[in-house]
Amino acid sequence: MTTTLDRAPAAEKPHVHGRPDEFVALGSDHSLGENLPQRLGRRLWLPMLLMALMAFPVGVVLGAVRGDEIATGGNADTIAVLGHLEPAFIFLGFASVFGAISFAIARILGAFRKGGGEVQEAAGVREVQTLRMPWTAKAFIAGMMMAMMTLLAAVVLHFVAAAAVAGGSASTLADSEQWAIWLEGARRIGVAVYLFSILLGLASIVTVLRFQSVRIGELAAERS
Repeated sequence: MTTTLDRAPAAEKPHVHGRPDEFVALGSDHSLGENLPQRLGRRLWLPMLLMALMAFPVGVVLGAVRGDEIATGGNADTIAVLGHLEPAFIFLGFASVFGAISFAIARILGAFRKGGGEVQEAAGVREVQTLRMPWTAKAFIAGMMMAMMTLLAAVVLHFVAAAAVAGGSASTLADSEQWAIWLEGARRIGVAVYLFSILLGLASIVTVLRFQSVRIGELAAERS
């Protein structure tokens, strides 16, 4: 049956003889178009990319300012604050650029889903078949959300630490380096999950392309 993410009135197509078991399709009388994640991908990939392009330069400038403060023996509080603000902006950029890549993958999958259905409609087949969302695509969405939340949580905590140090808390200044170490671990986990999720997204594209190549063969057989 159709999943919530598909949001389309279609019946599940049983396995077709000669088609690999992994290719279970949704049958309908028209193209199902994009599902919700794919529509979001089409709208959000560019804003996320623009956010990354703004965050990275800020992080680079803050890093240069911090380096100058260290070289000239600047105030310890200022160095500690900049030590949190720099990675906060850099990894806000990473979260945004990885998000842009992920949404672009969703957009590509949506183009294949919509276009494949429209081609079948134009060919005049009795039933338009759309590949049911593969497990790699579901894992891709879940992993992307987890990774983004992890990176954004680390960014927020960096800002919290910077504000606490700027507020003049002696204990916070003493613990600033420990905070940085903990948050670095969280950031690395977030990046690793993001990259693995992107791998699953690319695997989903391969699966869709394989299904569409099989479906083209079926269309040729139906028309002959």
